[in-house]
Amino acid sequence: METMTSAAQYYLAGDLGGTKTNLAIFSPARGPHLPVVEATFASGAYPNLTSLVQQFLEQVKLPVQHACFGVAGPVVGGGATITNLPWQLEEGALAQELGLVTVTLLNDLVAGAYAIPNLALTDLHTLAPGAPTPNGALAVIAPGTGLGEAFLLHDGARYRAYPSEGGHADFAPGNDFEAGLLHYLRGAFGHVSWERVCSGKGIPNIYEYLKVIDFAEEPAWLTAAFANAADPTPLIVTAALQHEKPCMLCRATLNTFVSILGAEAGNLALKVLATGGLYLGGGIPPRILPLLQGEQFMQAFLHKGRFTELLGRVPVHVILNPKAALLGAACYGLALE
Repeated sequence: METMTSAAQYYLAGDLGGTKTNLAIFSPARGPHLPVVEATFASGAYPNLTSLVQQFLEQVKLPVQHACFGVAGPVVGGGATITNLPWQLEEGALAQELGLVTVTLLNDLVAGAYAIPNLALTDLHTLAPGAPTPNGALAVIAPGTGLGEAFLLHDGARYRAYPSEGGHADFAPGNDFEAGLLHYLRGAFGHVSWERVCSGKGIPNIYEYLKVIDFAEEPAWLTAAFANAADPTPLIVTAALQHEKPCMLCRATLNTFVSILGAEAGNLALKVLATGGLYLGGGIPPRILPLLQGEQFMQAFLHKGRFTELLGRVPVHVILNPKAALLGAACYGLALE
């Protein structure tokens, strides 16, 4: 660990989630890929973020002046709340309580987006190399528990990330089967967003529709497993990816998910004209990489009529680095120097 020096400038970066919080301190000399010190905390063990960060700073004893936190929730007017936590966050109050010059809150997907220009080749798996435009817009779509979207624009000096709530826009079916899925989900939810069918929450919705139309029979072992599971999504994904004997109902669910993800990824790439590249973030894409490498995803991504040729030039990558949000918060903070 580095020792305190008056000449050193340190930045605190964090990735705040409902279950765990990752904190790390970075310095310009070492850059965003090599933290000076890093630690993970159980978020629920602390009454607020201030107490957690104070404990960390007391342990590391480094002269931090600035902090940037990626937050699992919307950031509005410098304030935010975290899903599944009672923490109320406000930039000015946090800076005062922690004795820092500045505190910046970013939506966690925006924080992850800031990491994209700084990712190493080992952080990525390329689905389509494309022909990127230098300094072209970048787009990120991240299916995890929900569906996050963001984009980056180059200002002549560096990329800047911008939030989006495109995951809550209206789901548009691309074929008759998806039209039936939309009709079914309208009965359950009224409004059907892309997140309803393209996220960890959406995978069970697709699965239930396939059961309703009697696509295939649910195996008895899976029925029993569902009865003891708080979240059916990991079971569906695991059963779909079994090499020797995948569950056909689960495999069809993931095939549908992959096609829908490809379609919305293509939509996002068109909306922000992501000639620099489209990046798949979130926890699900690395888990289902074998299916994303098949033809289905790219077929749906490219299926845009007269703009198929343009999308064919857009590089498509899967982000493999599970700490992209922490890296992005560090990149944002270090760029403020």
